[in-house]
Amino acid sequence: MSLTDKVEIPRRTMTLFFVIDASGSMGGSKIGAVNAAIEEVIPALKEVSDENADAQIKVAALEFSSGARWITASGPVEASQFHWNYINAGGVTDFGAACKALNEKLSTKGFMSEAAGSFAPAIFLMSDGEPTDDWQSGLNILKQNHWFKPAVKVAVAIGDDANKEVLKAFTGTIEAVLETHSAAMLKKMIKFVSVRASQVASENAEVRNSQTDTGDEQKQEKLNTAVQEFAEDVAASSDNDQKDW
Repeated sequence: MSLTDKVEIPRRTMTLFFVIDASGSMGGSKIGAVNAAIEEVIPALKEVSDENADAQIKVAALEFSSGARWITASGPVEASQFHWNYINAGGVTDFGAACKALNEKLSTKGFMSEAAGSFAPAIFLMSDGEPTDDWQSGLNILKQNHWFKPAVKVAVAIGDDANKEVLKAFTGTIEAVLETHSAAMLKKMIKFVSVRASQVASENAEVRNSQTDTGDEQKQEKLNTAVQEFAEDVAASSDNDQKDW
């Protein structure tokens, strides 16, 4: 090989996981806003991936209602190849089942098996209600997962009935939990969180000189700050005055 030959260095992968409550209470404008927003944000995720020299962005999606089902059952899909098929709402809220399903795929034998390696993922949870199964045991299992621990995590509480304490337990901090009561704002939140979480999670972060303060923790802090700034903007927005739920 000549010294002038161009060698393409393989990029690592960063997977954005959508974890979507598709229970019956999500019917109507809630699930409609989720479907429309995810479909519309895909070009922006492709742009984030194209502009990132270090990481290729992929997307995985899990819905939960009466049980949990992987929409991307064959594995994460490159942002440029991802097509969103609208999902319907119905059933109960088996959040514990979703945690267990996520735990199973967050492994090198599951969705984290890229040959060139993977960044810790970004995980985006959306829910409007109260879990109907033993969610604590499912989440406790997930919290021991070595991919979940360093992942950047964010959640959106949809409507008055969403249990923000459950979402806080999932993300690890209330600072990573947003709340919305309108379809218009839900769409904005999904678009913002999807792009910003993907950007933050796919950055090469330096590790500080501390046994507890790692680059991954810096990423979560950075995302928390962005989420809180967005929440402040939401509070001042006219869209926040419109309440659908």
